[in-house]
Amino acid sequence: MGNGSWKISRSRGRAHLPLTVVAVLAIFLVLLGKAQSSLFDRARTGVIDWMQPALEASRTPMETMGRWMGSIGNIFWVYQENLKLKEENARLKQWHNTAQVLTERLKRYQLLLNAVPDPALSSVVARVIGRANHPFLQTMILDAGKSHGAKPGQAVVDQRGMIGRVYLTGEHTSWVILLTDLNSRIPVSIEPNTDQAIMSGDNSPMPLIETLARGVELKPDSQVVTSGDGDILPAGIPIGVIVKDGSHYRVALFADQTTAQDVEIVDFKQKPEHPPSVGQQELPVTAAGLAPAAPQPQAATSQVMPVPPPVYKPPLPPGQKPAVVPQQGPANAPVNNAEPGDQ
Repeated sequence: MGNGSWKISRSRGRAHLPLTVVAVLAIFLVLLGKAQSSLFDRARTGVIDWMQPALEASRTPMETMGRWMGSIGNIFWVYQENLKLKEENARLKQWHNTAQVLTERLKRYQLLLNAVPDPALSSVVARVIGRANHPFLQTMILDAGKSHGAKPGQAVVDQRGMIGRVYLTGEHTSWVILLTDLNSRIPVSIEPNTDQAIMSGDNSPMPLIETLARGVELKPDSQVVTSGDGDILPAGIPIGVIVKDGSHYRVALFADQTTAQDVEIVDFKQKPEHPPSVGQQELPVTAAGLAPAAPQPQAATSQVMPVPPPVYKPPLPPGQKPAVVPQQGPANAPVNNAEPGDQ
């Protein structure tokens, strides 16, 4: 019994001995490393230089393995994205077919009603070459100018919606004032009731709706398009949707002005004609076959001559004829003294 306990205690002492040696060696190495840091740096550098060919040879397989392991996860992500894109493509094809059917139906209705088609639009594709965001001016610079047909007032759009309008043109460049700029004010129409309003920028990401008719209540997510008033901006260009902001309404723009790169400058091919001035014969009264109103008499400017008093003539005796006073006429005109009964 006593012999067994002595063996167990001796084995435990032997087990504690390596731990003590390792701890002492670790402390010694730490102290030596602090005292001779350059020695360890040289040793580490030498070991790395010696192992450099092996590390270089193992780097390529490890990178290949890492790409392969990462591609396994990408395969599942690409598969999910492919399914989503297929569903979205199917929905877009349905909307595309619906749009084609409605377009053909609209053309037939216009032919039946002899409707005047909308004026054709011409556009110039330009690229954004600069942006300027000042406290009171937000603009962008395009690489198309007068030589390309750009003019002040034309609309600038991208594939999503309207961005702004041209306000200054050079020979080869144009400056565009953005819809969010403090100086931007354009007439808009709010669907589906075609409510007319003015959209003005205030240097915030969402322009403000102003000058709305009294009593009109807008609904969120209603689409905002250009109204075409002023004969400058084409009608129907999409701008954004209505967003409620307290007691005001704002427009969340479709186009992202900060990321737009390729844009279009849109213009009318044929300007709307202004009505000519209306003449006297084109008034509604004259066109209806009625006589026009008589002109008002003008006030007399000459002095009214007094009426002379009547002259008393005595009665003629019986049988005597009244004397005929000759009328004054031209000097060489013959005087007719014949009596009415002598003819």
